[in-house]
Amino acid sequence: MHNINSETTLREAIVQLELKRTLEVKLLREQLRLARESLKPMNRIRTTFKEADSFPDIKDKVISSMAGLATGFLAKLVFVNASKSPLRKLLGFAIQFGIAKLIANNPKAIKSAGNGIMNRVRHHAETRYSNDHTTREI
Repeated sequence: MHNINSETTLREAIVQLELKRTLEVKLLREQLRLARESLKPMNRIRTTFKEADSFPDIKDKVISSMAGLATGFLAKLVFVNASKSPLRKLLGFAIQFGIAKLIANNPKAIKSAGNGIMNRVRHHAETRYSNDHTTREI
């Protein structure tokens, strides 16, 4: 800034500084609002999933881990089935995490086995459907 020699230039400089301050306060408030929005839990989750979409490898790992945990949980439910025995509960817990780890570590094998099962079910349903319709027409 240059030297201020008169009262009018002083007033002009004050007005300019006040305008600058007002603009900076508006910008700061907008930054604060954006930061607050980005820290909301739902926005954090949404952002995380958007980032995960850009990395298919991470998405596959998350999906296989979730499938492993769900399958392990179901296996535990089937094995333990509201048992009161602590030994059986411990064994169910071990089975749950063993199956979860197996599925999470071998997603391609599990996926191909699942596809094979689905193809068999689909083929069985198609042949049954076609057999039902051919016998009704006769």
